[in-house]
Amino acid sequence: MTAEAPTAPALSYGRLIPVAVHFDDLDALGLLHNARYPLMVERAWAELWREHGFHFEGDWGAAGDACNAVKELRITYEAPVTRPGAHAVHLWLERLGNTGLTYGFRFCSADGAVTFARGTRVLVRLDAETLRPAPWSERFRAAARELLRPES
Repeated sequence: MTAEAPTAPALSYGRLIPVAVHFDDLDALGLLHNARYPLMVERAWAELWREHGFHFEGDWGAAGDACNAVKELRITYEAPVTRPGAHAVHLWLERLGNTGLTYGFRFCSADGAVTFARGTRVLVRLDAETLRPAPWSERFRAAARELLRPES
């Protein structure tokens, strides 16, 4: 008889995006460096939005909804990541406004069962010429609505 691995908790909202922690992401104590968490979350979001056709390729005028800036970042570290390997980032939207949005995230084990850090980040969509807030496109809003966390 073989033991089956425990099943990961099912996600009722958002997406779980795989990420890899490499040896050089660890600090002198062998822990994932605190500055690497937001970087890996950013990479996970970039992958998710690329799947929907939103990405930046060096031309802000052509970037559309990918022309945005961070207004706020909050992160709480709950448990240390102590080794390289497969992990994941659970992503969702908390709020979708006209020109801004707030997304939530969890940096977690590859199966989503263990949370190492969690937080939120506020983004503002920018007009490429004026760098002033601009509305999200309807195409972006449709993709983003799929990621909204249900109200509890």
